[in-house]
Amino acid sequence: MVVSVASLTLKNLSDDLLQALRDAAEHDRRSLTQEVVHLLETALGKRPKSPVRPDVEAQVTAWRKLAAQWESDVDSTAEAKRVTAKRTPGREVDL
Repeated sequence: MVVSVASLTLKNLSDDLLQALRDAAEHDRRSLTQEVVHLLETALGKRPKSPVRPDVEAQVTAWRKLAAQWESDVDSTAEAKRVTAKRTPGREVDL
């Protein structure tokens, strides 16, 4: 029976990161490859097995509850200008 093992090439590692990996591998008495695999398994093992999905229906219900309850101390034109001024650069928005 032939077992295939995947390989991975890491590019653009900084010299500092590569040296830290080498130091960790030497400290742990592993090859560089074994150290990288160990670190990946450790990091990924701490993640939840399935991603936690937000409850979209609950979020939409909450937004609908809040709709039309916005109270501002300025008129809608001034409020729109205030919101637009606080936006980060990006797509154009037609208010």
